[in-house]
This record gives sequence, structure tokens and C-alpha cells, in this order.
Amino acid sequence: MGALEQILQRHPVWRGGALAPGAQALPSGFAALDAALPGGGWPCQGLAEVLADESGVGELALVLPAFARLTSAGKRAIWIAPPHVPYAPALAAGGVDLANLLLVQPAGRRDALWATEQALRAGSCHAFAAWLPKARYTELQRLAVAAQTSRAVAFIFRPLAARAESSPACLRLALEPAGAALAVQIFKRRGAPLAAPLRLPLERPFHVLGRAALPRPAGDDARPARRLGLPVHA
Repeated sequence: MGALEQILQRHPVWRGGALAPGAQALPSGFAALDAALPGGGWPCQGLAEVLADESGVGELALVLPAFARLTSAGKRAIWIAPPHVPYAPALAAGGVDLANLLLVQPAGRRDALWATEQALRAGSCHAFAAWLPKARYTELQRLAVAAQTSRAVAFIFRPLAARAESSPACLRLALEPAGAALAVQIFKRRGAPLAAPLRLPLERPFHVLGRAALPRPAGDDARPARRLGLPVHA
């Protein structure tokens, strides 16, 4: 056995073509996705960037199990600047303990970035999501550094056009609807990019399917839940 091979076996050296070993992660709730993620789930030290062209394609169906797992265990979670007001009954039906979820609606882009960085640096939350469609690389870099020390599962939502931009996020996913499933392209991870998109079934129907699973309130109250990709009743 050569000296290089001995080093690779004795030390946690990350080979570029393999998934990073020993990464701290939280199971996503999707077995196929966990198998493709370093550590077997969402990173607990670093940003996960989720890209989609419109709200409601299933982006929250993808991350909701993680928020449900943590908040139901008494852990705090924070959402910053969601594009629509979440529908609380839908979140509760998805397993989220609303007593442990804080919703922050900043006045503008700069306030949203400031609130995001402060929330990550405070180290008082275990799950985090922010909608930052126009974040610049230097701004994301500050957030990535803060996420490294927060040990929170941190998601940043941006449009698909951001795929062409550089990003310090350790995990980047592009989402597109695929009938009754969600197509998830992992184009950046701690390891080689995934060759083909994953097709994840959505256990709950979402508005892109033209169906619903929870009673919808009267008037426009149901619209925020639909736009966020949360289940609502027809």
C-alpha cells in the first residue's frame, strides 16, 4: 500500500469525487435524498441553497420534515422574509410545533440580510429559512460563515436564475415540478454533483397538482399557503 493510500485511510481526507465524510447532518425525511447528501441529510454547518422559479412547486414540502422534526423536539426555528404569510393550520398538520417557530418580516432587503445574519450568529435556533432572492455573493459569504458556527440547519431560497451565479453555499439544489413528484437537481454538494435529478414523491398534494389536503379558509386566506407550497383543503 502506498503512502498516499495510507493517509487517505487513516485520516478523514475528503476526495473531490466522493461525498464528504463525517459531515453533521439532519435526515431530510426523503430516503433517496439522504442517500445523495453528505452525512445522510441536510448540513448542520453551512448553507443549503434551494432554487426555484416560483413559490409553491414543493419547496416547503422538501424542508418541512426537518422543521417538524426539530420543532416537535422543542428546538427553535426561524423563517425570515417569506414571500407570503404561512398558513398555520397547514404547518401544524405537517408536524411543525408552532410554539417553536418564529416568523420575521423585515421592512426591506437590507433588513432581511441583517436579521438573517444575526439569527445565525445568535446560535439560538436549530432550523432556519430565509427568502433572499437578490442576495449578492459577498452577502451570502457572510451568511455562510455565520452558518458554519451556528450548527443550525439553514436554508436560503432564491430563484433558478441564481444557478448561474457563484455561491458559498455548501449545498445547492434546483427544483422543478415533475407531475406528482418534485425534480431535485443537486448541482453542488461536498462531493461530485449528482448526475441526474432525483424525483421525490410529494406525500401531500400541493397547488401545482390542482388538489388539496386540508380545509381551505374562506376568501384570500388560503392563497398564502398555496403560494408557499403548503397543503390546503379544496
